Amino acid sequence: MNSDNNPVWALVSTFGLMSLFAVGGANAAIPEMHRLAVDVHHWMTDKQFADVFAISQMSPGPNVLIVTLIGYAVAGVAGALAATLAMCGPTAVLAYYVSGLLRRSSHSRWPAIIQAALVPLSIGLMGASALILALTSDRTWIAALVTAASAVLAFTTRLNPFWLLLAGGVLGFAGLIG
Repeated sequence: MNSDNNPVWALVSTFGLMSLFAVGGANAAIPEMHRLAVDVHHWMTDKQFADVFAISQMSPGPNVLIVTLIGYAVAGVAGALAATLAMCGPTAVLAYYVSGLLRRSSHSRWPAIIQAALVPLSIGLMGASALILALTSDRTWIAALVTAASAVLAFTTRLNPFWLLLAGGVLGFAGLIG
């Protein structure tokens, strides 16, 4: 089936494969989602992707909600359902079988070695996600400065992130960040 003529099939094939490589969750796959949705398939613009990410993070529910919103933007309700099931289904099946395998080999060292090896990979993918979102969202030098200052404050202090979000919201409401 040609995915160019059928957007639902394109969503299923894209997110079904991506789900198997999203080590660390859906947020770890943000750079690849951005590349596919914006650069490869041209389903949305950088700004639309940043908006979809912001809405998915503000909404209650799992981080995988971004996939649902991308699917909805591409093919409506059918696209939202197809993308969500494609992103969650393969990994759920894989996790089910791997958990059974791990339960049987609980005295072996290799499960702990694999798990320890995946930690830096997950951290790197999440860092790449932050970079992609900063590059797609920060269209002015003031926005880039606010992003950098927020990152430094979040990393170096125990300041509640609520205050950083509030400051960004006030600057946006005042029209300083666009």
